Amino acid sequence: MRVMGSETEYGIHAPSAPGANATMMSARIIQAYATVTRQRAAGGAETRWDYTDEEPLHDTRGWTLERSAADPSQLTDQPPVLDAEAVALAYGRQELELDGADESGSLLMNMVLGNGARLYVDHAHPEYSSPEVTNPRDAVTWDAAGDLVALATVRKVAADTNLPPINLYKNNTDNKAVSYGSHENYLMPRSVPFGDIIRGLTPFFISRQVVCGAGRVGLGQDSSTPGYQISQRADFFEAEVGLETTIRRPIINTRDEPHATADKYRRLHVIIGDANLSQLSNFLKFGTTSMVLSLIEAGQAPRIEVHEPVHALQAVSHDTSLTATVRLMDGRHVTALDLQWMYFEAAAKLAQETGVADAISGDGHTHEVLERWESTLTALGTDPATATSVEWVAKKSLLEGYRSRDGLEWDDARLGLVDLQWSDIRPEKGLYYRLLSRNRMLRIVDDADVTRAVSEPPVDTRAYFRGKCVSTFGKDVVGASWDSVIFDVPGLGKLQRVPTREPLRGTQALTEPLFRKHQEAGPFLAELLGRKPAAPRD
Repeated sequence: MRVMGSETEYGIHAPSAPGANATMMSARIIQAYATVTRQRAAGGAETRWDYTDEEPLHDTRGWTLERSAADPSQLTDQPPVLDAEAVALAYGRQELELDGADESGSLLMNMVLGNGARLYVDHAHPEYSSPEVTNPRDAVTWDAAGDLVALATVRKVAADTNLPPINLYKNNTDNKAVSYGSHENYLMPRSVPFGDIIRGLTPFFISRQVVCGAGRVGLGQDSSTPGYQISQRADFFEAEVGLETTIRRPIINTRDEPHATADKYRRLHVIIGDANLSQLSNFLKFGTTSMVLSLIEAGQAPRIEVHEPVHALQAVSHDTSLTATVRLMDGRHVTALDLQWMYFEAAAKLAQETGVADAISGDGHTHEVLERWESTLTALGTDPATATSVEWVAKKSLLEGYRSRDGLEWDDARLGLVDLQWSDIRPEKGLYYRLLSRNRMLRIVDDADVTRAVSEPPVDTRAYFRGKCVSTFGKDVVGASWDSVIFDVPGLGKLQRVPTREPLRGTQALTEPLFRKHQEAGPFLAELLGRKPAAPRD
């Protein structure tokens, strides 16, 4: 039980327009969803992002990087800009006649959704950042809801005969030396020393890929070496600890941007995970990481130190037999499965001591995480091919079928296309969805719950307040972020910023009566903030 969430940058491609500007295409995706939500909810179901509290250059080790020394990709506190001239250069002047473009011809590139999520252009990719949730099952649900949001945009663009169709892929590399992220975020107490986090998480992250890797054709950043590996991201990491996310990628990221009460919380920004379609892999990714953070907070994480962590990370990824060993600083050589079992046993012991894993009186989630973690490690240790719902295993099995049928070597370009098609978010095209429809991939959450999560926020975090403000009072909400919602209400002389720095307030239990009581933003804010309602504007 922990506040957590996901961020997914989707691969983007327009097959009929290979030279299309990727940022322009990504903006078109955001614009398409803005059109979809306007059709679905009167008054709008989205609002623009507020950058006021963004601080991407703060390092948790105690300093702030100078802006002049930062890579442009690190400056996420600035809104992306694609002005009229850039649009014209990309597609011609006719693109200035876009539905929803403002008076300058600029496109909407950043929005907050009615489910509390954020959808925006991150460099050259559309990105969906899920709303905050408190458990791994909800993390899977609202992450999968992002795939339905992405699908809706693809359908909307395809319906416009004046535009080239755009495909989106839930993957992490174009196999031409470019990688894009799938990040996780976890809140933990600020009081936990960051050195303990580094020591506790590094061996876990090196080995975690065996249960949540998405699989990839090709070795090396440019896939120039034939083969198949466990992780999409492992070959792109070059450092053990650091602030960067797109260059010199570190196993442990040090960005100190809590998006919450800063002296109480630290937001652990995890950049090492793969983008998962497999619900089992996604569930284990969030569930096991949350449990390991609990171990670190309790001072009970396994005391393991890996020799040359970056090399070990890539060695694990390149060995699908799961027999390769990594060297520990105490001289032992262990496999990734050995490391995972060490963490599992420590987590199971702590859960038993605290009672959270009890099937009846526990928290309702830890028991399932431990059960699925143990059964998955057992299957991988017996015969990796039997862990059929682990994503890299399922993909490898599919690829081996093509290899056997057609006599293909790992450097055959057709296998790379199969890898890409696995991650296509269109159910009629994506190979993952084909296996899912045949019940060959495990469902953790119901399809109906995922569909509901596209428009409804989680009920037990501040995302409920944010999402309901957007969907209920959209015409009066001029900006929002993780830690505030900004209203521009007729009759008030200035903007009204409602802070939401406590992630476990603003829940359905605390605010639903207010939303039911008020249909207008003015009286809603007056009662929320304890003020007299403003007189109506003429």
